[in-house]
Amino acid sequence: MLNRYPIWKYLIVLVVIVVGVLYALPNLYPEDPAIQISGDRGVKSISQQQITQATDALDQAGIDVKATELTQGSALIRLDHADDQLRARTIINQTLGQGFVVALNLAEATPDWLRAIGAKPMKLGLDLRGGVHFLLEVDMDAAVKQRLNVNASAMRETLRDERIRYRGNEVNDRAIVFSFLDENELEKAQSELSTQYNQFDFTTREQGRERQLVMTLTDQAVTDIQDYAVKQNLTTIRNRVNELGVSEPLVQRQGPSRIVVELPGVQDTAAAKRVVGATANLEFRLEASNNSGADQTETFGFRNDPSRKAALQRDVIITGDSVSSASQSFDQNGQPQVNINLDGPGGSKMNRATRANIGRNMAVLYIEHKSRTRTVMQDGKEVEKRIPYTEKGIISLATIQSALGNRFRITGLDSPTEASELALLLRSGSLAAPIYFAQERTIGPSLGQQNIDRGVLSVQIGLVLVVLFMLLRYKAFGLIANASLTINLALLIAAMSMLGATLTLPGIAGIVLTLGMAVDANVLIYERIREEIRRGLSPHQAIHTGYERAFTSILDANITTLLVALILFSIGTGPVKGFAVTLSLGILTSMFTGLMVSRAITNLTIGGKALKKLWI
Repeated sequence: MLNRYPIWKYLIVLVVIVVGVLYALPNLYPEDPAIQISGDRGVKSISQQQITQATDALDQAGIDVKATELTQGSALIRLDHADDQLRARTIINQTLGQGFVVALNLAEATPDWLRAIGAKPMKLGLDLRGGVHFLLEVDMDAAVKQRLNVNASAMRETLRDERIRYRGNEVNDRAIVFSFLDENELEKAQSELSTQYNQFDFTTREQGRERQLVMTLTDQAVTDIQDYAVKQNLTTIRNRVNELGVSEPLVQRQGPSRIVVELPGVQDTAAAKRVVGATANLEFRLEASNNSGADQTETFGFRNDPSRKAALQRDVIITGDSVSSASQSFDQNGQPQVNINLDGPGGSKMNRATRANIGRNMAVLYIEHKSRTRTVMQDGKEVEKRIPYTEKGIISLATIQSALGNRFRITGLDSPTEASELALLLRSGSLAAPIYFAQERTIGPSLGQQNIDRGVLSVQIGLVLVVLFMLLRYKAFGLIANASLTINLALLIAAMSMLGATLTLPGIAGIVLTLGMAVDANVLIYERIREEIRRGLSPHQAIHTGYERAFTSILDANITTLLVALILFSIGTGPVKGFAVTLSLGILTSMFTGLMVSRAITNLTIGGKALKKLWI
């Protein structure tokens, strides 16, 4: 018989359809609005007692709790209504107090048996699902001060190498000041430093018995430092967002000192806030020796035990900027650690410093820039004022047993979560300047629920119109086309879910376009069959010839459209890329259903029958 498939082709079609339906099913289970609670540094764990406190407070406020979960020190409270999320977050914040990050979330509701096979709903873009919106402000003054501190450390090393004696050194808002007792030493220092640091204006002044060399940054140098800080922070934040695995994020500059970050459909908004906004960095310093002067040392507490103190040298061996890669693992005692790889210059500095100081202690200093908000009176009005501050704590203090090179490890961390986050921050790079959350919100659909409903309605209307057209135009064969169209829609949703593609509002437009293109193949085939019947071929011969001769036309048309979609994907951004992804996948599934599925249904229904007339 002409219209018969071998059994293996039927099996391929059946397997693809079954797999497609299974992986499309999770999209029938909408996510639950939820509140995520975790420790502010990823260290503090949430107890069951605290969850009970939070749920009791929600019950008293009349907010229905659907379920609670406690996993790896983080709590998830599922709610019945999305409208209750903002109020619930405020109540939980007031109930638990400081030390916790309380964030809005969307929790998966996919049944366990679907999760067991890796089936997940497709990701929705910021315009459909919402997500996290951060407006970050770069601390420009801190950027300048950080650069001054780095330069001051390098200047001190230069003066020591040249055996130029100075009495003291301090860093002001835009200047570095060195104090000397001898006029000749000051002149030698000025001559040596002015050749290396041309971004400073050099002046001298008298301060009591001392002569001071004042090096002030030029206006152009300040502008360059601040501009570099914003650009470097942009790059670092993009790297951190990539580490989070967020689809189609938005990270862009806004004005001279602000950065906008939008993370659509993030699963753990608390972790996103910790990682994106973390301004942590590391400094490796030697412990101060007994004969070190007071102006050459600083005293810090240990991060996990603030009552324990240690005096460290002011000079920094290297910072986290020298780290080329970092990974989290465990030592022989099962304690978390971070494995560090340094770049070439960093490895050389570490080797020189440790080779010359075997037997001394070296500390890993963890530096974190934060801010607290205070309500103050200004011009007779209460205004919120951000007060920046810096926390510094020693992670570890270990004896240098031998010269270190490009590879070593950091121990003394409190938990695997902290080690993992520290490794992530070191991999993605440290920030060139501290950043603060000028604005933070979890946003709903940016185009409004009404527009989203209209987008879904457009798919439904398009589907109904196509179905009616095919039934009226091709009768019984229209039923076959509609069946393959339904399968095509399921396969498209399954493909997007399996590949982790993000559906946006333009993506819905791509689905609507795909519906029309999906039946385009059937239209070409059926019109070819009608032509063959008019030429006098028998029904079975007309069906066979129609499918065979329409194949080339269908392939050419779809490949042309696919090339355009790939170009859109490669050069487009945001909504354009979302449209291109949906269109590309839709073309592939349309070709499969138009050529394979509809042919398989046709063969199964009429392939073995004696036909005198076709209802087409």
